[in-house]
Amino acid sequence: MVSGPRPAPLPGAVGLSHLSAYDWEAADGVCGGTPHLHLVCTEAYVVTGGRGAVQTLSPDGYRDIPLAPGVVAWFTPGTVQRMVQGGDLRITVLMQNSGLPEAGDAVFTFPPDVLADPEVYAAAATLPPGTGADTEAAARRRRDLAVEGYLPLREALVAGDAGPYRDFQRAAARLVRPQVPDWRELWRAGALAAAERTGAQLTALADGDPAHLEEATAYVSGPSRRGGYGMCGRRDEYTLPGTTAPYDVTG
Repeated sequence: MVSGPRPAPLPGAVGLSHLSAYDWEAADGVCGGTPHLHLVCTEAYVVTGGRGAVQTLSPDGYRDIPLAPGVVAWFTPGTVQRMVQGGDLRITVLMQNSGLPEAGDAVFTFPPDVLADPEVYAAAATLPPGTGADTEAAARRRRDLAVEGYLPLREALVAGDAGPYRDFQRAAARLVRPQVPDWRELWRAGALAAAERTGAQLTALADGDPAHLEEATAYVSGPSRRGGYGMCGRRDEYTLPGTTAPYDVTG
């Protein structure tokens, strides 16, 4: 009989949240979120309302991708992304390797001197708990500092110089290197475990054993926190069963 830990995670052990993009104006006159990249996670935006854009920096250069209801856009590791508010932009976010972004996989485009010092970076990246005025002010300062570091990266890439963008990627990799062993354990408990369960189920079916189907059931969940301050906007979060930490409620 094939079995696995219960309750089951979302398909593929992905993370889920809803975002309403920030409408704070930045130094370049653009309203929107905090530029950042992910080191090992692909992120997808499913646009559910409003309009806006996402600015990206990658080896492909600089792109400004329009966002409107029905659009799905996704970004592979290393892509710098900046959500732009165009009017009531609302997005459902699907995140590969649930738990890793919360564990530090996302790195903000802070200026090089901030990225060079892990303690300074952590102080700038961490928000106070809660959803009050102090948290909002800290989230806005964090966004503005990331935009300060992002604009030179974009300017250089548009001019054909990928050097600063590459330097940022390397700085981000150095910054997170000490955390990789912990990330590996999260991945093993989440996305890898989900894939291995599928492999075991396929083996069982090939042997004529459908016993795992006896565990069939359904789950439902709602937001565990509304209006939190995320990287790109106000964030409705889900405490989903069976996913990797920090959302693992099974102990």
